[in-house]
Amino acid sequence: MKYVLAGGTGALGRSLSADLVARGHDVVVVTRRPAGGGPYRMVGWDGDLAAELSGAVLINLAGELVDRPPTPANVELLTRSRVGPTRALAKAAAGGPPAVWLQLSTLAIYGEGGESELTELSPPADGPPQMAGVAKAWEAAAAGAPCGRQVILRTAVVFDRDTPALNRLTGLVRWGLGGRVGSGRQWVSWLHVEDFLAIVRRAAEDPALSGVLHATSPNPVRNADMMATFRHVLRRPAAPPTPEMMVKLGARLLRTDPALALTGRRCVPARLTESGFSFRRPELKDSITSLL
Repeated sequence: MKYVLAGGTGALGRSLSADLVARGHDVVVVTRRPAGGGPYRMVGWDGDLAAELSGAVLINLAGELVDRPPTPANVELLTRSRVGPTRALAKAAAGGPPAVWLQLSTLAIYGEGGESELTELSPPADGPPQMAGVAKAWEAAAAGAPCGRQVILRTAVVFDRDTPALNRLTGLVRWGLGGRVGSGRQWVSWLHVEDFLAIVRRAAEDPALSGVLHATSPNPVRNADMMATFRHVLRRPAAPPTPEMMVKLGARLLRTDPALALTGRRCVPARLTESGFSFRRPELKDSITSLL
């Protein structure tokens, strides 16, 4: 099969490209800075996208990293970096519709989920703007785009080696800051990279899948349990909790968004489970051990 990865030079895009190339697929990465010499072709956004998309599997990952302060300017950047490329792809698809459009999105579209178990039928939240607002605009830009079938992959935090999420957590634990964050009761929806890759392949190949699909482990965990798991795997002693006020102060120093740690969502992959999908690494301890 031919796969076109839009914005495929980030961490998830590199993992996807390597996996698909290893399986013998033709991979094309759409990027602002195309280069040659790799195991797949790279084309610019100003290239003939219609010809590349025609009959292919499109995976739209384009967008800036969310790990930044939630200022109005940054929220606008996060939105623009997703909506603009998505609209460009939709315009190109009118001249060459892809067979499958896999639209990446995020479980942060549910904002603060509290104790509710969230499935694909759960309604998006009204805020915060850097989470639900950005995600809803991203999905809306892809709505109705010409294609044979479209899947919206609302994705959890994907744990993989040498990626911002895993490096940030392991760094905190190694610095002795591996206690619960805030109350520690907020739910964390997460996913091992091996299962993320398998979900993408399943979504691309299974004609029965369309619409919203949760890409997340069937076993979300509370923040306190997640931090305890990281301490256990890294062989670190118990650590004091980080109060909410300190999280917000630390976020300023690290130039990140405190809501990434303080909000939670208890999301489950209801549709994947119903379809018989088998997770290779459904448990957090095994997943983190395999990566560290």
